Amino acid sequence: MMTVKVLIVDDSATMRSLIAATLRQDPEIEVLGFANDPLEAREAIKRLNPDVITLDVEMPRMNGLEFLEKIMRLRPTPVVMVSTLTQAGAETTLAALELGAVDCVGKPSGGATAAEAFADLAQKVKMAARSNVRPFAGPAKPHDGHADYKAAAECILAIGSSTGGVEALMTILSAFPKNCPPTVITQHMPAAFTKSFAARLDRVCDAHVEEATDGARLAPGRIYLAPGGEHHLEVASKTAPICRLRQGDTVNGHRPSVDVLFESVAALGRPSVGVILTGMGRDGAKGLLAMRQKGARTLGQDEASCVVYGMPKAAFEIGAVETQTSLPRMAAAMLNLCAATEPQRSV
Repeated sequence: MMTVKVLIVDDSATMRSLIAATLRQDPEIEVLGFANDPLEAREAIKRLNPDVITLDVEMPRMNGLEFLEKIMRLRPTPVVMVSTLTQAGAETTLAALELGAVDCVGKPSGGATAAEAFADLAQKVKMAARSNVRPFAGPAKPHDGHADYKAAAECILAIGSSTGGVEALMTILSAFPKNCPPTVITQHMPAAFTKSFAARLDRVCDAHVEEATDGARLAPGRIYLAPGGEHHLEVASKTAPICRLRQGDTVNGHRPSVDVLFESVAALGRPSVGVILTGMGRDGAKGLLAMRQKGARTLGQDEASCVVYGMPKAAFEIGAVETQTSLPRMAAAMLNLCAATEPQRSV
């Protein structure tokens, strides 16, 4: 049994105690020590060599994002952000995930207890210890995309992602052209973050990205991100596909669920491409298989470029993935498959 050694960085003594108490309940986790700010943390990292760092997003004496970027450039270490679920907190946490933080956990708020807020903290810390952390390569920026891409208006592109998905989606969508295929995305993310994340994606993508709303029509150049929290995102209507937000229980522990999105696309019987990216667990594997069985083309992110090779691995093992592709090649692979889909297909 591997013991995961953790350094807790937070300027609140109360929060440090709550995080430590939560993590110490798991026998596979050892809390090595604490730091009140990034300067203390820098010395503690050198001295203790932790497997994982939990990091507050607002830190005194040094900007938290500046500190995280230094970690990821100079000494890449798995980091789990512990954030307030506010608009400002969401923006900062998303920026941290772009820099290479593995995951985020919300601090107790709105009457929630620490036990409720940190229910999956230990699991995320242990997963972070097994993640593939790479040096920060710089922020995603819009670029020329694929000028020779010919829009396939009938082809729907469906993407599912989880842990590591912020960085992956920023990389992929920054390469999309203005006339990209109608695209729907389910990314496992707290409800407070998805609207801000859609806005961040929109800034690096030539196409238009927004949080999905019920009834929004799929069209070339439109990309819809599932809102977190209360609904699953589905695609409905064979003649003029639209986004449908449906209330329901969690699926595979998630709402929105990648399986729900993929299965809805499979049910349409339209030309489609399904893509499963980095993430923990199995959500999306069965749905991607359903898409492939209905004639869709399917891609999975390869192990070497995944932060967590969980969801793509599960999909590959059951035969849902037609081709595994590295993250740098993923945008071109998606667009090429969409452009190659037949105008009509009998299922």
